[in-house]
Amino acid sequence: MILRLWRGWTTAELADDYDEILNTDVAPGILARNLDGLRSFDVWRRRPAEQTGEHEFLTAMVFEDMAAIERFAGGPTQSYVPPQARAVLSRFDLHSQHYELRQRHR
Repeated sequence: MILRLWRGWTTAELADDYDEILNTDVAPGILARNLDGLRSFDVWRRRPAEQTGEHEFLTAMVFEDMAAIERFAGGPTQSYVPPQARAVLSRFDLHSQHYELRQRHR
């Protein structure tokens, strides 16, 4: 299992717009692709009390293996940022970070 993390930042004024784009357009569009090997896709927004100017978003996707990630993104670490998201982001990770699951504790 591979956890793929990506972050994007936007202004306070555009944060709610990006939240809506991410959750009603980008994420559903990715899920509609029925990607083989994608196990989950979660969207996180940094707590308002911790924001300092820009608002930070994090996507956390779990894939079965790196081959599934490459089928999704076209490369092992290349980020996937559609045009409608780029339009409201002030900056974003050009490359995602990947972590192998070592142990799950419950």
